[in-house]
Amino acid sequence: MTLVFTLMLEMFLSLTGAGAQSVTQPDDHITVSEGAHLELKCNYSSSVSPYLFWYVQYPDQGLQLLLKYMSGGNLVSGIKGFEAEFRKSEKSFHLRKIPAHWKDSAKYFCALSDTVPGYNRLMNLRGEVLRQGMY
Repeated sequence: MTLVFTLMLEMFLSLTGAGAQSVTQPDDHITVSEGAHLELKCNYSSSVSPYLFWYVQYPDQGLQLLLKYMSGGNLVSGIKGFEAEFRKSEKSFHLRKIPAHWKDSAKYFCALSDTVPGYNRLMNLRGEVLRQGMY
């Protein structure tokens, strides 16, 4: 029997201020087999150099920061074996983990902040019901 789990992806926030900025996660959810390669996509739009974040929300828990990109190298290591790669030319910040584990079933949120202090504002937070199961 193969254990399969679903990861919910949501747009976490968009900001107003120094310029129009947003993040998008093109997949509503994905299903990955235990032990497989996991990649969660995040694309952003920003007129300035952004700070980028990945958060996770496990059932009945609050948001937890997985990792953040402020500046420097393109590869960012986070907690629980997660990493993300910042690609400025593609305006992407995809989250990865190898191997995926059933305990990774959760909601994952990509977030963006501009680098101009005082202009950031949380605009939108949406969530969906977590789906997981055995197939």
